[in-house]
Amino acid sequence: MELPKRKPTRLKGYDYSTPGIYFLTVCVKDRKKLLGEIVGCGNFDAPQMILSEYGIILDRHIRLMNEKYPHINIDKYVIMPNHFHLILSITDYKNGASETAAPYNNETSKFISLLKRYCNREYGENIWQSSCNDHIIRGQKDYQKIWEYIDTNVIRWQKDCFYKD
Repeated sequence: MELPKRKPTRLKGYDYSTPGIYFLTVCVKDRKKLLGEIVGCGNFDAPQMILSEYGIILDRHIRLMNEKYPHINIDKYVIMPNHFHLILSITDYKNGASETAAPYNNETSKFISLLKRYCNREYGENIWQSSCNDHIIRGQKDYQKIWEYIDTNVIRWQKDCFYKD
């Protein structure tokens, strides 16, 4: 049986271990709504994301990653019912990072892998899709557009490409 060929999600020839800013999206397996629910979609209620136990664990680990890895900064993130987005800044560890920050060949993949592993340990199961979507942020205009996308993701939930009723 021949397996389907996966479309590469990485920019060919780009060194993902270099300092840079990345937009990452990670989905729950089968897009199950395990991370919480969005409530308050009426005329007078602004939609809000209410985190489930899974979502609370994810939120805590995202915050801990900023403390644990000095060469990584999460500029902005949002947790949605079946996925999360974040803007990840990677600085140059050679200039000012602590000696505990080991240089990895692929910082974005290592970051997501560790984050998933920490969460899965508490969940007692793996809830994540195997891969994630990443985008190299190229300039201030791109950064602002993605920041706004993250900021307004909850209010646009029903129009989101990851929306699943």
